Amino acid sequence: MTLRIGTRGSKLALAQAGQVKELLERARPGLQCELTILKTSGDDFSAGQAAGSGESPWGQTLEGQTPLKGLFVKEIEEALLDGRVDLAVHSVKDMESDLPKRLRIGAVLLREDPRDALVTRDGGSVKNLPVGMKVGASSLRRQAQLKRLRRDLELVPVRGNVDTRLKKLDAGEYGALVLAVCGLKRLGLADRISECLDPAQFLPAPGQGALAVEIREDRIDLMELLRSVDDAPSHHEVEAERSFLKALGGSCRVPVGALARVSEGKITLEGVVLSPDGQKAVRKSISGPEKSAQRLGTELASHLRAVGADRLLYGEWAAKGQRG
Repeated sequence: MTLRIGTRGSKLALAQAGQVKELLERARPGLQCELTILKTSGDDFSAGQAAGSGESPWGQTLEGQTPLKGLFVKEIEEALLDGRVDLAVHSVKDMESDLPKRLRIGAVLLREDPRDALVTRDGGSVKNLPVGMKVGASSLRRQAQLKRLRRDLELVPVRGNVDTRLKKLDAGEYGALVLAVCGLKRLGLADRISECLDPAQFLPAPGQGALAVEIREDRIDLMELLRSVDDAPSHHEVEAERSFLKALGGSCRVPVGALARVSEGKITLEGVVLSPDGQKAVRKSISGPEKSAQRLGTELASHLRAVGADRLLYGEWAAKGQRG
């Protein structure tokens, strides 16, 4: 039996798809998996932006990403639906809160470190960065939380894949970058990390660090196989964070961070909604049974709205975020 795994062609995407390929072939001796590289609109746009200004013509979306986020998975999901591939591998944070009809997440792999990392040329921490240093951060979420820690830094958008961003750092275009720890580790670049940012001050994007295997709902034949690579605690964490994001709604343009942790059958979910300048924020956590992950995500969104998130989501700060 041969399974076709749909993936983007970047180094990170291929490393992630290769990890799934190895796990599936190990789980079922005799199974062969082949990687089917699919070019996406997101890749085209990202390449253009890496060579240009780094600005998105669409502005920013709820979780602090541009709509480019959905373009990274759209064509791969179309290949799933029309049968060109059997399954697809995505970074969960790149997936939309609502999956297309007839598709489902079949498995979530054991989650890698979800934190963000500070990367500099010569080490150091956020606290020790020189005043006025130019720091590249690819999302409003990262920019807003950095502004809460250091208003004296110059925060600028940065686009392109991890290698492109690191080359810009090494060439002196930026004094520091903020990147996902998981991506650096999967590329064998953990030695570039200067500081892992503490979630107590710097919450990651919902789903960061997690890989999802997406399939068509009618592929019942794949479900047993995928259960062998599914990590239940990681899956529940992802469910909670995605439920939280979905409950906040996808049309507003302010930074959002979330992190769920499962321990001994209990899940704790923490979320934050910030103003684009980082000066206003509402943050709260909620806990409950591991299997109540989706409900807890919805409840946390309601709790944040009750303490002021609506003013950030729909009020003057959201409007400012849309304009700029």
